[in-house]
Amino acid sequence: MNPLPQSSVRGTRHLVAAADALASRAGDEMFRLGGNAVDAAIATNAAIAVTGPHLCGMGGDLFALIHTGNEVVALNSSGRSGSLADASKLREEGHSVMPLRHDIRTVTMPGCVDGWFALHSRFGSLPIETILQPAIDLAENGFPASPLLVGALRRVDSAGQAHLAELASQATHAGAVVRRLGVGRTLRAIARGGRDEFYFGEFGRGLQQLGADLFTESDFRVQSSEWVRPLSAHAFGVDLHTIPPNSQGYLTLAAAVLADAIDAGDPEGDAWAHVLIEAAKVAGFDRPAVLHERANGDELIERVRRRSSQLDRVHASQLAAATNDGDTTYLCTAERDGYAVSLIQSNASGFGSWLVEPNTGINLHNRGLGFSLAEGHPAEFAPRRRPPHTLSPALATRNGEFVSVFGTMGGDAQPQILLQIASRLFQHGESPAAAIHAARWALAGPTTGFDTWDDMSRQVVNLEAHAPSTWRSRLTARGHRIRMVPEWDSGFGHAHAIVRDSDGLVGAADPRARVSAVIGR
Repeated sequence: MNPLPQSSVRGTRHLVAAADALASRAGDEMFRLGGNAVDAAIATNAAIAVTGPHLCGMGGDLFALIHTGNEVVALNSSGRSGSLADASKLREEGHSVMPLRHDIRTVTMPGCVDGWFALHSRFGSLPIETILQPAIDLAENGFPASPLLVGALRRVDSAGQAHLAELASQATHAGAVVRRLGVGRTLRAIARGGRDEFYFGEFGRGLQQLGADLFTESDFRVQSSEWVRPLSAHAFGVDLHTIPPNSQGYLTLAAAVLADAIDAGDPEGDAWAHVLIEAAKVAGFDRPAVLHERANGDELIERVRRRSSQLDRVHASQLAAATNDGDTTYLCTAERDGYAVSLIQSNASGFGSWLVEPNTGINLHNRGLGFSLAEGHPAEFAPRRRPPHTLSPALATRNGEFVSVFGTMGGDAQPQILLQIASRLFQHGESPAAAIHAARWALAGPTTGFDTWDDMSRQVVNLEAHAPSTWRSRLTARGHRIRMVPEWDSGFGHAHAIVRDSDGLVGAADPRARVSAVIGR
């Protein structure tokens, strides 16, 4: 394996890890001002919502897990479809799946801002104006375009380029200064007047106009944020926690339970990779049929546990689906003796729908792509429903005590990346840097990063080039279809982790994000 790009970062008081150093600095500033990990998480998210519109933003959704010192609590702030949602119209137009781009019907009510205010109302200690100020400064005074932002813009088609003209005209090369004045106005408005300044201000009026055939005024009044019971399971010597459905987080927990029952050996061996790949396949192959907002997460985990015999310990299984590379940002914050936050926020696919609210320039996610167009499906596109969601932050405890916050972006691959990180951190005792930097595999479908489970006859195992030298040949010999990708490939997620040990906090940010950072004291 290649040498690690950097070692883990230690903090005796607090840490912030994010995919952009500018965002990590915003979170660290909240700690410097006397705030807590929740204040830091909101500030970090608000900052990267400015600097990373290819990953996330106020036009997307949010999930969070918080360890309060006594318990784990969970926030689902994913938005719902409009009151005028109608799957039959899409079917009549010839669609068999939800449109990926350029269609307002893939836009659900963005939940991010509702999530910020829910977190702040329950746990925040600093004024919201203070928390949002670093993001306002970045939006108004400018920030250097990251290499991944520039690259992402180049992959947008001409219609998307026209909608994203504010960004495309400025982010022409890495380091170019980008200002987002409409985003800055919006942040100032919500800092002054709260969530209604977003949902009924410039942004809300523009979205209602764009979605006149999808949203009604009442849709903007319904808050997306909801405190829910975390989904939990024991594996690798810890209790793992995530978000229940409509999140796909159950796949991480279920696959970990399966893998934990098998001695797969050292993570450098191909047997370890094989067992985890097969655990992920057994857990996920029926995801399109069973994941919807009303599904019971505990029952889904038990459903996977009951089919543990399907896990082939030697050969690649030939499972058939029972019936999606994503762009997201994950961040985490932690205090040595206080709160810890695992937060994920997303546009779904890069820049989301490639539609932009015209008043503010805030790009709109396409999270509605998770809906089904099959008539009668429990996740069928219908009024005021939450779609199946890839976002799945993770948190680990032991005997109720905080152990770790960790997570990643990556579309359908999120649970698979988290499975590998969890095994390395908790089962094999690797440092956060070793676990985050290690080469990854990921099951993938043919096209979008959200089609992994649609046709398993076309499913491949993507493998990073810095994987152990024997993995490719030996996994191929086991029957896996291997596709090599470059080392440190950004499509393998931007994962971060913070772990608490006897000396304090230790964390790592993913080098695949190019501008990521862990900052703390």
